[in-house]
Amino acid sequence: MSPSLVQIYIHTVFSTKHREPLILPSIEAALYRHIREQLRDVQGSPVLAINGMPDHLHILFRLDPGRTIREVLHYAKGESSHWVNHSGMLCMPFAWQTGYGAFSVSASGVKDVYAHIVGQKELHRTRTYDDECGELFLEEKQETEGSVPSMPGHE
Repeated sequence: MSPSLVQIYIHTVFSTKHREPLILPSIEAALYRHIREQLRDVQGSPVLAINGMPDHLHILFRLDPGRTIREVLHYAKGESSHWVNHSGMLCMPFAWQTGYGAFSVSASGVKDVYAHIVGQKELHRTRTYDDECGELFLEEKQETEGSVPSMPGHE
């Protein structure tokens, strides 16, 4: 990568369809590894952190400057659901919910977002998905004056 290019970090959150608890412990590591490899190798957007709960996923990645967030996430969601459904890892259909939340992260904020994502299991011992989404949007709203996008499960 050219040193003149700005690095754009994205924190994204998206849910399983109907927020069903489909990311079972038995498939979690393989799913995360697969998404990490696809974003890096096919989309040119390396993943810094990936983690979640049975009904949603957080990813922190560095966006390839030649791609849009929509393009990367459309690919990641579609390809990963196809992969799960054809892998035989689940006995029920797997799908992601329409939509996602995507937040740009400053270079100085990467460490905090990384810690937030890595700490998902601990975080959700005391806070719900709705609480977490509300906090993410409150932080985003305080940092910008634009409209607030809808989070998965909050359309």
